Amino acid sequence: MTTSQRQSTDTITGAGGPAPVDRRLFRYGRTTRPYLYLTVGMGLASALAVVAQAALLARVVARVFLEGAPLQSVLGLLGGFAVAVLLRAVFAWLREVFAQRTAGDVKADLRRRFAVKLLDLGPVRLGHLSPGSLAATAGHGIDALDPYFARYLPQLALGALIPLAIVAWVVRLDWLSAVIFVVTVPLIPVFMALIGTLADRRTTRRWRTLQRLSGHFLDILEGVVTLKVFGRARAQLQVIRDVSDRYRAETMGTLRVAFLSALVLELVAAISTALVAVAIGLRLIDGTLGFEAGFGILILAPEVYLPLRRVGTEFHAAKEGLEAARSIFAIVDTPEPPVGTHPPPEPATSPIAFEHVTFTYPGRDEPALVDVSFTIEPGTRVALVGPSGSGKSTVVALLLGFATPDSGAVLSGGVALSEIDPDRWRERIAWIPQSPYLFAGTIRDNIRFGDATADSRRVETAARLAGVTAFAEALPAGLDTEIGERGVRLSAGQRRRIGLARAFVRNAPLLIADEPTANLDLDTQEEIRAALDAVADGRTMVTIVHRPILAADADWVVHLDGGRVVEQGRPR
Repeated sequence: MTTSQRQSTDTITGAGGPAPVDRRLFRYGRTTRPYLYLTVGMGLASALAVVAQAALLARVVARVFLEGAPLQSVLGLLGGFAVAVLLRAVFAWLREVFAQRTAGDVKADLRRRFAVKLLDLGPVRLGHLSPGSLAATAGHGIDALDPYFARYLPQLALGALIPLAIVAWVVRLDWLSAVIFVVTVPLIPVFMALIGTLADRRTTRRWRTLQRLSGHFLDILEGVVTLKVFGRARAQLQVIRDVSDRYRAETMGTLRVAFLSALVLELVAAISTALVAVAIGLRLIDGTLGFEAGFGILILAPEVYLPLRRVGTEFHAAKEGLEAARSIFAIVDTPEPPVGTHPPPEPATSPIAFEHVTFTYPGRDEPALVDVSFTIEPGTRVALVGPSGSGKSTVVALLLGFATPDSGAVLSGGVALSEIDPDRWRERIAWIPQSPYLFAGTIRDNIRFGDATADSRRVETAARLAGVTAFAEALPAGLDTEIGERGVRLSAGQRRRIGLARAFVRNAPLLIADEPTANLDLDTQEEIRAALDAVADGRTMVTIVHRPILAADADWVVHLDGGRVVEQGRPR
């Protein structure tokens, strides 16, 4: 029940912190690169406006306070200064707009790719991962990339361009100040790299703790009834409290590193600015440097170090996104097995054969199926019988195309399912799970989930044949009654009838049912069996059952035990 039973995505990604720049993220930022370039361009333009401000302000102060010029004579310079201030604000605003557009587009694209990959991999290849970790990655993890694209990447470019631009202007006025800048500016990235090593470890631990917290919380939501019945709710709350405390501790540790980084970078920048100020002051005293040039350089000195200091600040803000990116790419970069393109044979006229099939789930040592062989003739009812863990659900997973045999083959009409287009193959299958998943919405919407093109008449006919109408008429809005997520307002039998109605409305030639009458009272079992008889008429049907007595309606029974076929034949 707990997330310790599931493998979290952090185990896939391995140890160690992410690099300051993950090249894989550029693939998803390719379509938004123009906005990224505009973001950097606006930042550089804003820096040039700062240079203009410093030059104009130094000229005004020199003329008015040193040369005694009247204020009217510098109105043009003051106007230019005001324009530079206004331009700086406009460029800053545009930079923010372009940065948010870049981050928003990249996150939308990455989230779509992540969701598509989850669907492509399917439940078998994702079965060993924690749903809580996947949810944390798809939600908070992708959102954590916002500071990376909107702040860190543009600032990384500006951290290199702006100091160069300012130093290029300063060297015209005073070569010694330019030399001090050139020598001291590289100290900031050196200290950033040293502190970044510690930040890597902190951020990695924090992200993994968040994944565990998400997994535990999702487990509690899914198993709240079991926890309450067995009196384990408070124990799980203590687990949540412990993980939350660990997450708080890791968060505070990360913040301490971030504050330490800010302190060190501020100290380096302050000492470097002081060196420039001392050098300028001494030469102002002996007259080897003019006031206007010295004052302008002093105004710009903090601006030389500011972009790199911001790189350090944004680096810590982006670290969580970079760490989350490792979990994202662990899924997105997972190779998919080759997908078939062959048109699927018609199950209504083509036999389905398992020929010496062996299959092992990812991450397991023992095979789930070993040398399994049997045939499903078209139009027949086949029952898969066996205890839990005997391999029945694995057979269904192979039939649905969610897995491919390690050896042997599953054939339909003599063509291996691995060579058939899986989407077109599944269009010919109606799947009735033991606990049909019902989505938040109306009963009608959930029935139509079997075939989105079904009109109201088909939906109502399917509801009547599956016995849904019988209980829906007693509900406030009939088939249009809202049932809540997972059908929380319905009984188990009512949920299964909706699953049957989906199969009716889908009208597929191959029907697969997983324990359709399990855990139901006798009357409901008979009603479900009658509905199954109706939906299976003229179709090929594969049913999972635990006890041979429940396979009495089948034409052929396959007994499985320990992943092997121990007996098969007509029901006795």
